[in-house]
This record gives sequence, C-alpha cells and structure tokens, in this order.
Amino acid sequence: MDAAGSQVEKECAQYAGLSENGMVITQGGKLLCRKIMHLINGNNVKSQVSVVLEECERRKYKSVAFPAIGTGQAGQSPAKVADDMLDAIMEFASKTSVQHLKKIKIIIFQTNMLRHFYESMKKREGSDSPTTGSWVSVFKFFLGGKPQPIEKKKPVVLEKKVDLATFQICGESKKNVDATESWIKNLILKEQFENIISDELIENFDERQIETLADLQRTKHVTIQLENKHSPHHIKISGVSRDVCFVSVEVQKMIQKIKDTEEERSKAELVYNLVEWRYAGSNRSFVAFDKLTNMQLEDAKIAKKTHLTVKINKTNYSVDLNTLQATDDQGKTINIQRVPKNEGKL
Repeated sequence: MDAAGSQVEKECAQYAGLSENGMVITQGGKLLCRKIMHLINGNNVKSQVSVVLEECERRKYKSVAFPAIGTGQAGQSPAKVADDMLDAIMEFASKTSVQHLKKIKIIIFQTNMLRHFYESMKKREGSDSPTTGSWVSVFKFFLGGKPQPIEKKKPVVLEKKVDLATFQICGESKKNVDATESWIKNLILKEQFENIISDELIENFDERQIETLADLQRTKHVTIQLENKHSPHHIKISGVSRDVCFVSVEVQKMIQKIKDTEEERSKAELVYNLVEWRYAGSNRSFVAFDKLTNMQLEDAKIAKKTHLTVKINKTNYSVDLNTLQATDDQGKTINIQRVPKNEGKL
C-alpha cells in the first residue's frame, strides 16, 4: 500500500463500505498498473482468485498480476496457496467463455517460495485438460521457469585452531586442589555462551561469506559451526558471551544482505516485465539497459527525480529524465527511450 501512494489509501477508505464480492477497486496510483483490486479479509484463496479473474473478464481487462495471496501476515502455507491459486486459474482457463483476459501473472518476491509453485505446476502437466499445457507454459515464464539445478556445494568446514591454556594447580591437599579446579571451571562456564541462528538463506552462503565467518572466528576467538545437513541450515556460535553477541549480529547482517539482494533482483525482474528503458546504440538501434539499471531509472521516474547517473558501456552518463537524454563527462549526448510493455492493460 505504501508503494501505491496516499491517493490509493484515500480511495480504499472511501469505498471500504461499498465493496462488491469482497473487494475494492481503486486506481493504480504510483504502481505500474491501471487498477488495483484490494481483497477484503477471507482465507479462501481459491475463491478470492476466482472472483478476481471473473471480475477482470467482466471488465474486459487483458492482464492481471497476483501476489502469493495469504503468505504474508495471514501466515498460510505457501504450498497450499500455490495449489489453491493454480486450481482457480486452471478452472478459469478451461472455460470456453473467456474472451478478454489473456495474461495472468503470479509475482513471487521470496525465492524460497518459488519451488512450491513450480511443484504445483508439475502436478498439472499430466492433466488431460486441453488448456493445461499452454497455461502451464505461461506460468513457467512468469514464475521464472524450471528452477536451474543447483550445483551441490562441498560441505563447508570452518577450521578452528584452539590455543590451549594449561593450569597447573598445586596445594596442600587434594581437597584444596579439587576445589580450586572446580572454581576455575565454574568461572569459565559463567562467561560461555552459545547462540544458534537458523535461516534458509544460510544455504546461499558462498566463499565470501565463509571467509568472513572464518575471519570472525579467528579475530573474536569464538567457535562457529555451519550445519548444512538439515533444512533450514543453521550456524552455531560458541564462546565468551560478548564475542558471541557481536558475531551473531554480524551473521544476521550477512543474511539480511543476501535477502536484500534477492528482493532487489526480484523487483528488477518485475519492473522489466512492465517497462523497458533503452539507450541509443550503434546503427540507430536502441539497446536495453540491464535489469538493475532499468529498475533504478523507473524508480527515479516514479520519484519524480530530474537526473540519474547510470553506466553505459562502462562510462558514467547523467540521464535527464525530462528530456530523455544522457550526457557523459565529455559532453557527449545520446537519446534514451522508455517503452511500457503492458500499456493499455491492467
């Protein structure tokens, strides 16, 4: 809702008491669509999707995009949501009366959720329905297709070099020596702490993250164990409490950075499906920007910025978003294009 803007919030408040079929329809606001259908309550995902599709067909919309309904605050199972959404779409697609709605997208930002939709689609490939094949191929395109086989990583072992400290205790009696040994052990244990961090994104740690863990282990004198035999993977950190807390915060930062990168990549893919920014290349042809730059240009336009610095052929250019011209440090100017892919559609 924040991305859509305050005007959409006002419309929702205005029409909240006038909802039809459990939904309120507003303008697209700052989002790259003409209309937004807001679903009101309800946990029946299949029914909600069916209602939206029927309404789109009634209004003669050509395309519609769904999020993974119910997997956010509603906390529904991603696997069940995938089945319910695809069931509703398949039933809608099998109707011969469908004439206007041609494109249905399911937008998934969480990479780990993709497999649930893919598995749900695989179950439908063997269906006898004449429409199944074509619609499943459409789902594959917008969901990113068959997940690429992930090369199995070798088990990661963080070598721990332990510097032993040896205590030699001498006393007048064995009782005094035992008492002193017990006191030292208790003193050490009081300062020891262990923390376990579990997250599916730990599976995506590469050599850079492993090197960082090894460096933290060495400099902070903690023991870090990376457990990757079971899902979700987890990291166990042991040592003096203050050092364990420090390393735990650093690990959480690493996980958050991976999450931010994946979400940015998903958002860039979504924006690229809706609009394409291009720059003039050789032979009077226009070349598409990479997807990340494409998203940055679109975000800058939505934010009503006047200029944005981008790289074209490894050279910095300042893009004037009003005149759609890019200029480098030497004064060379090239033309820019913005081409909506879904113009005239929902």
